[in-house]
Amino acid sequence: MAQAKPAAEVLAAPENAAASKLGGRDGKKAVSGYFSPEVSRGLHMLALEQGSNLQALMGEAFDDLMRKYGKHPFGER
Repeated sequence: MAQAKPAAEVLAAPENAAASKLGGRDGKKAVSGYFSPEVSRGLHMLALEQGSNLQALMGEAFDDLMRKYGKHPFGER
């Protein structure tokens, strides 16, 4: 009969559902803001129309903003 793994080992295991949800978020920080429902709806509609997602649109917008102020864009999507 197999012995149960210690709790710390289970939490650190890559097969752990919580760890696998992080995926591409590993080493990243959330950036967010609060906007009207109309802005949210409009951005989500634009993402659908472009076959994209909100994160990709935000990355594109942030890159445009960085260029506007003479900064190097990050190119994250």
